[in-house]
Amino acid sequence: MHSRLSQKGCEPLILASASERRRKILENLGITFDVVVTDVDEVTYASDPRRTASENALRKSDWCRMKYPARTSIAADTVIDFMGRVVGKPATINEAGEFLGLFSGKKHTVMTAVAFFVPDAAPELKLVESQVVFKELTGEQIRSYCSCVNPLDKAGGYDIDQYGALIIESFSGSRTNIMGLPAELVEEWARRHNYS
Repeated sequence: MHSRLSQKGCEPLILASASERRRKILENLGITFDVVVTDVDEVTYASDPRRTASENALRKSDWCRMKYPARTSIAADTVIDFMGRVVGKPATINEAGEFLGLFSGKKHTVMTAVAFFVPDAAPELKLVESQVVFKELTGEQIRSYCSCVNPLDKAGGYDIDQYGALIIESFSGSRTNIMGLPAELVEEWARRHNYS
């Protein structure tokens, strides 16, 4: 992590995430930030996607708060709700292909829980949902997509921002939420706290 002054003259906020997509979203918002990768044991409640995302975001936020109690931070966790079941990050390329096969021709919900922390206050937790409809995919299309994108660090094994048109028929709600961090929510929060 490297520290510098933000445009407002105070220390930049911390993004408690290793996600390149979340970094990109914050950069596009013009927010100055430092990156800290948290070391937490994430949980999965197989039939409760909302609880899974919310608890993991709070775990990351709490870890960051204990390490940097005087710093403002944003932590997030993204999961997919597919027919009431949690789908997280695939462990292998084969599992990523299985996920994409499950989604083929169907709709699922992408959920991102975001925990905002300001020193001397309790974390503020928000949950944003977007709907995604997949195209009907053949095995060859799935293999081709997995060869173009690293699916292992992405909920559900895909990224709407990387060759998304190959697999996605349509979506509704926040596009950046599907990427892992709802820009509209973060921008509104950042404005309230003078970070944008």
